[in-house]
Amino acid sequence: SEVAIQRAGLDDLPAIRELAQVIWHEHYPGIISREQIDYMLARMYDVATLRQDVTARGVRFEKLLLDGAMVGYAAFGPSEPLGVWKLHKLYLLPQHHGRGLGGRLLQHCEREACAAGATRLVLNVNRRNTKAIAAYTRNGFTVAETTVLDLGNGYVMDDFIMAKTLG
Repeated sequence: SEVAIQRAGLDDLPAIRELAQVIWHEHYPGIISREQIDYMLARMYDVATLRQDVTARGVRFEKLLLDGAMVGYAAFGPSEPLGVWKLHKLYLLPQHHGRGLGGRLLQHCEREACAAGATRLVLNVNRRNTKAIAAYTRNGFTVAETTVLDLGNGYVMDDFIMAKTLG
């Protein structure tokens, strides 16, 4: 299989939104409720919101292609303080887990952030998302803190903030 990672353009955002719908509905049941999945997807993956992330917040989207088909994506960009970048999203279709593809996408994001001057990469991960926590730990991330963020509608993000020093 041929693996490629390419920078996503604004015209790729609807396809990323569709892929997110599939991945979240396959991965998150048992971690968060279906109602929370739908609520978060509607808020975070509205194409106008994704476009705003790119155009106003400096978020970069990368797509992971397997034999030309998008099977995963990542989003990352500058954060605070200076030198810290945040990995906002990194998702891969569950049938492709365990093959090193997510790790390749993560390492690509780390290299790109480092090349742009980042010295630290941070991310949020649900505390019950044990598969993702294990994958980030394997890739050198450690838990820096815990956070609970109120999303409205009675939903919260109950997360670990994980971090890695780059360079």
